[in-house]
Amino acid sequence: MTASEKNSDVSDFQDIVHGEDLQFLHPIQHEIHPLPINLPKKTISPSIWLSKLSTSQLITISGAASGFLAGIVVCPLDVIKTRLQAQGAARIAVQEIGAKVNTKSLVEFPGFKSTVASIFKNEGIKGFYRGLVPTMIGYLPTWTIYFTVYEKTKQIYPKLNEEYLNVKYESFNHFCSALTAGLASSIAVNPVWVVKTRLMIQTNDRQQFPDRTYYNGTMDAFRKMYREEGIRVFYSGLVPSVFGLIHVGIHFPVYEKLKKVLHVTNHKSHEKELSLGRLILALAASKMIASTITYPHEILRTRMQIQSSNKRCLTHMGFVDTVKLIFKREGIKGFYAGYLVNLSRTVPASAVTLVSFEYFKSYLLTICGRV
Repeated sequence: MTASEKNSDVSDFQDIVHGEDLQFLHPIQHEIHPLPINLPKKTISPSIWLSKLSTSQLITISGAASGFLAGIVVCPLDVIKTRLQAQGAARIAVQEIGAKVNTKSLVEFPGFKSTVASIFKNEGIKGFYRGLVPTMIGYLPTWTIYFTVYEKTKQIYPKLNEEYLNVKYESFNHFCSALTAGLASSIAVNPVWVVKTRLMIQTNDRQQFPDRTYYNGTMDAFRKMYREEGIRVFYSGLVPSVFGLIHVGIHFPVYEKLKKVLHVTNHKSHEKELSLGRLILALAASKMIASTITYPHEILRTRMQIQSSNKRCLTHMGFVDTVKLIFKREGIKGFYAGYLVNLSRTVPASAVTLVSFEYFKSYLLTICGRV
């Protein structure tokens, strides 16, 4: 691999797809050397299919595994965030369309502590893991589609951008590839995230929304949503999700800049050394900045995903009408519900993903004899 190719790979970036924190860390393999783990090589051997995979495919599997683990760790925070994002919708339903809602049992979550207390009191520990199954199901196709499209477009965009835009910057090519891959995976996996959101806001108190359909698990949600609302429901919230891809346009340059400012990589040593702590700091800080600017799209996506075509409950509205209604009833503050909880997910999610990715990658590359 040439120096320019290495620099190109290092410049690749991690993306956020449809609100799911998926750290696409395969470019970082050139900066972080495999961890020295002791394996009894004579007793551990990869399966036939695993040994046939390329190094990049093994790293993709490592990324997916770290994504699964991070999803489990931060699921409680994701549930709390989603509840806070969705809470204003019930009041709006009563005020605007006269939806049948038992306002006496309507639970308002003014903050993090009260949300945690309410979920624990009414639903127990299980309540913090609502939507975990579709989250886990959604990771695999998202990673597969993202990486496939990303790698293909990374070969196409340099020629297109140079020929039609006269742009030769590698970072711009990677940015275009990330947006294209994010768009493709968002469209393909949107139904899973809609189901996840519906399950996360579902409480045990069925008196709160007496006319709302309740779901007994992931597959039951898919069946009932399709039967009652049609195929269209699975693509609710897609428009704000597409707008949310702007996140990478902010996250990318800020992250790269912070890596330089924080001296994440030590170039003075014979071999590049990477400070994991500084990397996490750069990743978390850049994500906080990008999230602060683009967070309203998450509110819009959540509100649109929980809307139902059943007018007795929460009626279906388009993107523009949803924006107007939130601003009218809740003001600017309404677009930042659950914002602090969302930020609190950043550091643990980034740390778990980064560290577990390195361990999974080191394990697979070692047993497959790639290091």
